Amino acid sequence: MPPEAEKVARKQLDRLRNIPEGSPEASIQRTYLEWLCDLPWSKRTDDKHDLAAARAILEADHWGLEKVKKRIVEYLAVRKLAPNKKGPILCLVGPPGVGKTSLGRSIASALGRNFARISLGGVRDEAEIRGHRRTYIGALPGRIIQTMKRVGSKNPVVLLDEIDKLGADYRGDPSSALLEVLDPEQNNAFSDHYLEVSFDLSEVIFIATANTLETIPLALLDRMEVIEIPGYTLSEKQKIAERHLIPKQIGEHGLKSGQVVITEPATIEVIERYTREAGVRNLERELASVIRGVAMKVAEQSPTGNLSDKPPISVDRNDVAEYLGPVRFFRDLAEHLQIPGVATGLAWTPVGGDILFIEATAMPGKGKLSLTGKLGDVMKESAQAAMSWVRAHSQELGIDPSFFESVDIHLHVPQGAISKDGPSAGVAMLSAIVSLLTNRRVRSNVAMTGEVTLRGAVLPVGGIKSKVLAAHRAGITTVILPERNAKDLIEVPEEVRKDLTFIKVNNVRAVLDSVLEAADSAGERKDTSEVSPIPEVAVTDVISSVPRSVPLPRT
Repeated sequence: MPPEAEKVARKQLDRLRNIPEGSPEASIQRTYLEWLCDLPWSKRTDDKHDLAAARAILEADHWGLEKVKKRIVEYLAVRKLAPNKKGPILCLVGPPGVGKTSLGRSIASALGRNFARISLGGVRDEAEIRGHRRTYIGALPGRIIQTMKRVGSKNPVVLLDEIDKLGADYRGDPSSALLEVLDPEQNNAFSDHYLEVSFDLSEVIFIATANTLETIPLALLDRMEVIEIPGYTLSEKQKIAERHLIPKQIGEHGLKSGQVVITEPATIEVIERYTREAGVRNLERELASVIRGVAMKVAEQSPTGNLSDKPPISVDRNDVAEYLGPVRFFRDLAEHLQIPGVATGLAWTPVGGDILFIEATAMPGKGKLSLTGKLGDVMKESAQAAMSWVRAHSQELGIDPSFFESVDIHLHVPQGAISKDGPSAGVAMLSAIVSLLTNRRVRSNVAMTGEVTLRGAVLPVGGIKSKVLAAHRAGITTVILPERNAKDLIEVPEEVRKDLTFIKVNNVRAVLDSVLEAADSAGERKDTSEVSPIPEVAVTDVISSVPRSVPLPRT
């Protein structure tokens, strides 16, 4: 123990000698002294400084995630040159199923340190972090001190899982209690209410995980180094399935690797047609369903249990539907949008990027703009700004200005039960309105993102990598994005960039020139009687084609 802790411990030991053995106070004192004695005040594990071996461990456990691996190897290199360097505090942010939690275990293995995980989802009591004072009955230290006792070393890797889902109520705010834990300048003397002596956490590597940064308090976020993990590309998912998911599921279902063969086309079919996600969690479930079907066939073929002489069962692309049923997703989603007034936008959600359809229709009225689809205030204002720009430039667009006096415009974003907000659907809304009023279709292979101003400028937005990956998953071939977001494309994997065409724009005229097809032979609309409603079947196609498992889109 350090001198301060030893002084307190000896004082409490002297008190224990003077307390009758049957007294309740004696058990409280004894428990407190046991906690002081069990904590790893000076016990450490030796770090591995072999950079090549650490890199090999990270590569074996996870495919992709180059930025995280690079950051860990950098830390190892610095630790090798400066052994007294304080532990970093990383925050891995990304959608579910991309490997954030399992990455913490791999980091501990690469460093040769003990590993512990603290789940913070739903924690609402400050005492969960700092502990209770010993005056309370049943008092215990907080989760931080309990974890240090459990790992038995002073320098473990501690994973703070789901830090964005911390709660707060009348019992205090645990996120405020974490400010001391995650501050390298303060956590060398972390104070727990139960211990009442300082404990050094400066050698601990804290790794926090989160799905979104929006719910993390700014003061807490400022103490962490944020590393974004967007989502996996098709080829990365294929490699993960072949190297990790399929062998794992084969073993869990009582089969051997030689009894089932899932071909590469079958794996791609499952990825493209049965899942639409940023991570691989649903992919693992679907592969497990395939392997369960194979296991049933194997068991039926060998009622005696002798499976050695049976040929392996092969699952090819055409066999997937037998195990998983009808196809659920189509890569050519956007090809269903063959009518004027429908545009494809790009949205960011806490579970990855997604495409977002914007529908516009017109009807006799008095120039009113209606907005539906459970839109937030920012998104509504974007639609109003887009409408104002169209009205101000109606002659330039070939639209009769008096048209707005006798027609109402209705703008709708499908998936009406899900809240949507953010400014970056501005260009998609404007394109849908202009497409409707000029009777020119928006190109079906184009998706767009960007904020629109009243003067027609296209401003940069966030989440570009997630949005581009979502466009690639949906079969989009051209992406319109703000010119000032071009720098963000360096984060997009090369294999995705080569499949897509990127058009960088800084004003809405460039957007309209890129996304609108040539005018139909019928020409421009003459009056309100020519405003044709969207065919019912097309609306059904649009709504049914949007995946319903993605919550809270934010454009």
